[in-house]
Amino acid sequence: MNHWFDIVMIPLQIFIFLFTVYYFLIGFCGMWRRREVKILTPKKTFAVIVAAHNEQAVIGQLIDNLQKLEYPKELYDIFVVADNCSDNTAAIARAGGAIVYERTSSVGKGKGFALEWMFNQLFAMERQYDAVVVFDADNLVHPRFLLEMNNRLLKGDKLIQGYLDAKNPYDTWVSGTFAIAFWVIDHIWHLAKTNIGLSSVLGGTGMCIATDVLKRHGWGATCLTEDMEFTMKSLVEGIKTTWAHDAIVYDEKPLTFRQSWNQRKRWAQGQFDVAQRFIPKMIQAGIARRDIRILDGCLHLLQPHFLLLSTFFVIISYVQLAFPPFYTNIYNFMPSQLMTAIMLGQYILPIIILLKIHVKWKAWLYLIMYPIFIYSWIPIVFLGFIHRNEHEWSHTRHTRALSYNELVGKEKV
Repeated sequence: MNHWFDIVMIPLQIFIFLFTVYYFLIGFCGMWRRREVKILTPKKTFAVIVAAHNEQAVIGQLIDNLQKLEYPKELYDIFVVADNCSDNTAAIARAGGAIVYERTSSVGKGKGFALEWMFNQLFAMERQYDAVVVFDADNLVHPRFLLEMNNRLLKGDKLIQGYLDAKNPYDTWVSGTFAIAFWVIDHIWHLAKTNIGLSSVLGGTGMCIATDVLKRHGWGATCLTEDMEFTMKSLVEGIKTTWAHDAIVYDEKPLTFRQSWNQRKRWAQGQFDVAQRFIPKMIQAGIARRDIRILDGCLHLLQPHFLLLSTFFVIISYVQLAFPPFYTNIYNFMPSQLMTAIMLGQYILPIIILLKIHVKWKAWLYLIMYPIFIYSWIPIVFLGFIHRNEHEWSHTRHTRALSYNELVGKEKV
């Protein structure tokens, strides 16, 4: 039996080992930033699009915030797509000075469909823009956001993701651990990959897309994770996503564990869906183009699969401890010292990042709960795999009404 079990377990150990080391090394590349000479002359025009479904509690603060960006008013317009709204979202957005388009559809529900519809409205307008920027209605935006995106566009980038910060990182332990996770990913994933020339991924909000890319390839991203779908669709065409570390968007994080669970389950479902549709064509394109960035994108899509496989491996290891004759070669391949260092690094890297960004003392308390957030991904990903072919969109209710001035004031306290 051991011989046949080795056929499965030894390749599995090799895969887990290489996958872990690969991302561990990439993570360290996010501990610094490349020096950059920025282009500070505003030239690019932007269509700033806010996707909103029943967001009357928060839409007003965002529109007010967007009206005060440090960028020439004549170079950007604010559009709100009020998607199947039954509240005062559209009226509040209009009162704030946004250009509102109301969409009503009993089919094609969800942000991806709303954006597809809104992009078609934009392309039919007399005025055309150099790029579109997409925000969620619950966001707040750093005043220099468009200036940073202008810099990246002038340097030739076509897909750009801004820094994903938190609007409410100190409200509850759930929003706090969610914020920590995003801060960590911002550095050891997005910044790290941009530092070494790999592709980042779009994050759904705070993302900038050159209009010529949208017109040439179409949006077509309507699954549960439309941002990842468009990232991989573009990557197949050789268009990578760049990270703009100083283009900051503040996103509302879930307040309760149930909200967090449902949101992450939707992300897991969407990633499995995108993986099964895009990995084959990405492997083909990566080999044909000899482009490591496309192949690295495949590894990104395989992350939930890796979690499932590594969980299976850990379960088998415990079975082995309970019944030693069952299997005895489980740790022979992996150097124990290296694996110990990697395990410690999973906790050391977040500590380094929290020190770098000077978080409040509450974040250090939430760090104690961080493992609960991390390990809760295991059942979430398992359920996401089971329901990967279900595409029903669910709305996350946002209630944290906060102006940008209030946000900045809270950060200084």
